[in-house]
Amino acid sequence: MIFAVVPVLCWAVNLYTIVIIGAVLMSWFPVDPSGAGGSVFRVLMRLTDPVLLPLRRVIPPIGGAIDVSPMIVLLVLQVILRPLVCT
Repeated sequence: MIFAVVPVLCWAVNLYTIVIIGAVLMSWFPVDPSGAGGSVFRVLMRLTDPVLLPLRRVIPPIGGAIDVSPMIVLLVLQVILRPLVCT
């Protein structure tokens, strides 16, 4: 039973990594809120905000503009969780 869960968890870590990277990349460009890009951006924000918002409350942006919370979450996912789950 546990062996069936491990690939799913590994897949989830990889997928969430892609979602965070997608949200970060979309935040760099202007998106029309009424278009398809706006819909994708809203979905990405709904998926990432529950994890990123608590970190944003604790860690202020560097220089008032650079949000490091996605980098911290990606670091935790790739350095800590991925080796534990995907081995």
